[in-house]
Amino acid sequence: MLAAVDHVQLAAPPGSEDRLRGYYTGVLGMAEIPKPPVLAARGGCWFQAGQVQLHLGIEADFRPAKKAHPGLRVTGIEAYAARLAERGAQVVWDDGLPGHRRFYSEDPVGNRLEFLEPMP
Repeated sequence: MLAAVDHVQLAAPPGSEDRLRGYYTGVLGMAEIPKPPVLAARGGCWFQAGQVQLHLGIEADFRPAKKAHPGLRVTGIEAYAARLAERGAQVVWDDGLPGHRRFYSEDPVGNRLEFLEPMP
């Protein structure tokens, strides 16, 4: 029986770790968490905020997905969107999901991220 999502893995091109760190820690406010040494040798980086973990793995022939993305639930979505915009991230609002406020953004390598909050 499934109990929870442990993490979501996204891909990134070789040598992009510093840009990813700047975005996931500086823009999104996540903390970088250490990778196990055997996995750290492959490159990439892992981030966490509360119970949410995003793993960025290195892919030699990287191409960002155009449609696939993690959906990240937030609280205070207006303030969170403002945080991203103030730090230079694109914020694209979408009202296509009934009962939710949501927007999309992209990390520095083109991974699409959805941020959503249920409306009361």
